[in-house]
Amino acid sequence: MCKGLSSLPSSCLEKAKVMRVKLSHLSDKQDWAHHKQKTLDEKVLQDLESLLNSKSGLQVFRWFLRSEFSEENLEFWLACEEYRLSPSHVQKAKASSIYSQFICPDAPQEVNLDAETREALLSVMDRPSVDTFTPAQQTIYSLMAKDSFPRFLRSPHRIEATKA
Repeated sequence: MCKGLSSLPSSCLEKAKVMRVKLSHLSDKQDWAHHKQKTLDEKVLQDLESLLNSKSGLQVFRWFLRSEFSEENLEFWLACEEYRLSPSHVQKAKASSIYSQFICPDAPQEVNLDAETREALLSVMDRPSVDTFTPAQQTIYSLMAKDSFPRFLRSPHRIEATKA
C-alpha cells in the first residue's frame, strides 16, 4: 500500500519541487511562444513572399534566421524594401547606409553577393535610384527562398508556428 509523500526522503521531495518549478517555466515559455505565433497559419507558410508579408510570419522567420546566424539576409531584404519606398530626397543617405551595413567588404552584416553585383552597386552609389538595390535584393531573396526558407519549413520554428 502507498504510504504517501511523507515516506520519501526530504532530498527526493526537494528535487521533485525543483523539477516542478523548472517544468512550469518550460510550460510558460511554450505557452508564450504559442500565443505569439497564434496568427501564423499554414497559408503563410506556403511561400516566402506570404511569410514576409505577414507580421507574425516575419517574426518567426527572423527568430529562425537568428538561430542560424543568417539574419543579415532578412535585414538586408527589409532595408531594401524600406529604401525602395522612401522619398527620393533621403535615398542617397539610405543607400550609403545600406551599402556600409550590408555590402562593403567587412560590413557588420555583410550579405553573400557575387563580385559582379557588388561592383555594379559600388559604381552607382554616387547617384542612387529607386532600383539601385533591386538586383542585389533579388539575389538575397532567391538565396532565402532556395536555402533558408526550406530549412525553416523543416525546423521546429515552423512546427511551433503551425500549432497556432
